[in-house]
Amino acid sequence: QVHPVESGGGLVQAGGSLRLSCAGSGRSRDYAMGWFRQAPGKEREFVAHVTWSGGNTYYADSVKGRFIISRDNAKNTVYLQMNSLIPEDTAVYYCAASNLRGANYYDGRFYTYWGQGTQVTVSS
Repeated sequence: QVHPVESGGGLVQAGGSLRLSCAGSGRSRDYAMGWFRQAPGKEREFVAHVTWSGGNTYYADSVKGRFIISRDNAKNTVYLQMNSLIPEDTAVYYCAASNLRGANYYDGRFYTYWGQGTQVTVSS
């Protein structure tokens, strides 16, 4: 099993940057990892995904070019570097782990283990 734990959220001004971390217990290095977010009154949405090796990454169009997902398997940690933040990025960000292989990385049902989330607030 994997128990993702997010950290690094906070309050930042528009245009600023934050780096989220997701520490996984167990053999998280064997899992593909994703980041999702949920804003108040909205459905959870896909943000980014990285394969178990870190060799492939995928992004939602809304964050492409601004966010970077990466992983350090030696540390069992996945990162989400968020740059050029805008108020619309305000949400609770969740880390999730999947041991499946396939193309449905944008679908929350692809993931088995979820963290508790970390709040990101971007002020205008």
